[in-house]
Amino acid sequence: MQDTKKIVSIAIAAIGLLVLPLLLQSQGNAWVRIADIALLYVLLALGLNIVVGYAGLLDLGYVAFFAIGAYMFALLGSPHLTDTFPAMKAMFPNGMHSSLLLVVPAALGLAALFGVLLGAPTLKLRGDYLAIVTLGFGEIIRVFLNNLDHPFNLTNGPKGITAIDPVHFWGLNLGKALKLGDYTISSVSLYYYLFLALVLVTILISHRLQLSRIGRAWMAIREDEIAAKAMGINTRNMKLLAFGMGASFGGVSGAMFAAFQGFVSPESFSLMESVMIVAMVVLGGIGHLPGVVLGAVLLAAMPEVLRYVAAPLQAMTDGRLDASILRQLFIALAMIIIMLVRPRGLWPSPEHGKSLLRKGLPKSPVPGSTQAHAPGVPTPADELPGEASRSMSINP
Repeated sequence: MQDTKKIVSIAIAAIGLLVLPLLLQSQGNAWVRIADIALLYVLLALGLNIVVGYAGLLDLGYVAFFAIGAYMFALLGSPHLTDTFPAMKAMFPNGMHSSLLLVVPAALGLAALFGVLLGAPTLKLRGDYLAIVTLGFGEIIRVFLNNLDHPFNLTNGPKGITAIDPVHFWGLNLGKALKLGDYTISSVSLYYYLFLALVLVTILISHRLQLSRIGRAWMAIREDEIAAKAMGINTRNMKLLAFGMGASFGGVSGAMFAAFQGFVSPESFSLMESVMIVAMVVLGGIGHLPGVVLGAVLLAAMPEVLRYVAAPLQAMTDGRLDASILRQLFIALAMIIIMLVRPRGLWPSPEHGKSLLRKGLPKSPVPGSTQAHAPGVPTPADELPGEASRSMSINP
C-alpha cells in the first residue's frame, strides 16, 4: 500500500514538473525564467551539499567553480577568442560554436580539476580556517576574471563576454521557440526541461553516492575525522574526491548559466552568491537531498516573488524606502525566523532511530517487559537477571 502511494506521488510530481513551464508561459516568460534560475541554483546547492553536507567541509568559495564553468562555455561558444587572437581565427574561420556534448564535459572536467587544486593545500584545515581559505580562493578567481584583459584579452575584463551561443544539440536550438503544430514552446521553457533533466541526473548521482562506501566515508569524516582515519579511511583522497565532485556540478551549472543568459561578467560571481548557496544548503537541511532542493528553490524564487511585496511598500512611503533594500530585509527576516523555529533546516534528514523504525526493524524493548534470550546465550552484561532489559540504543 505504501509503495502504491509512493508511485502515485512520484507520478503526480512528474506530471506537475512537466506541465509547470507550459502553465507559467501563459502568464509570461518572466515566471518561466524564475523557474529556470531556481533549477540552476538547485544544481549549485546539490554540488555544494557534497562538500558541506556529506564531507563536512565548509566551502565559502564555491561560486568560483560556477564562474569557471560559465567562462568555459563563454569562450567556446562565442566569437571572443576568434576576434581577439588571429591564430584562433585562422583555425576557426567561422567561429567556435561548440556543441553541448563538448562543452558540458569540458566544464565538468575543468571545474573538477580546480576543485582538486583547491582541496590539495587545505587538507589539514578545518572549520573556520578552511572557510577563510576557500573564501579567498573564490575572490581570487573573481579578481583574475576581472583583470585578464591584458596583456592578453582572455576574459574581456569587467566588460564581460557577450554574444554567447545558446545550447544546441541534435539539430535543436534552445535559443529559438519550438513549434509543435499550432502550439509554441518558448525558448525559456525548453531551457527549463534541459535544466530539469540535469537536476534529476544530479539528484540520482548524489543519492547513489550517499548510499555508497564513498558516501559513508564522507559522513565518517564529517562526524570525526580522527576516528575515520583510525578506521582505515584514506581521508586525503576522500576529501579531494569531495572537492572534485562538488566542483564538477558547479561547473556544469555555470556552463548552463552562460548559455541561458548569453552574457557573463565577473559581477555575477561575487561573494554574496557563495553565501546564498551555503544558505540554501543550511536552510533546507544539511546532507538531506529533498531539503537542499527545497532550500534552493525557496531562496532562488523568494527575491523575485518579493518584488510584488516591496514595490507597494515603496509606493506607500512615497519612495523613501528602496525596493531592493526591502527585499533583502524580508529575505533576512524570513531566514532568521526559519532558523529559530527550525534550527536543523526546513526538511532535515530523519534521526537515526526514527529511520530504523521506518524500515521495519524491531523496536526497543518496552520497560516492564522481559526479553527471552536464545538458548545457550548468556544474559548481556548490562542487564540484571530477572529484570527488564534496557534499550541498547546509543541515543538518550
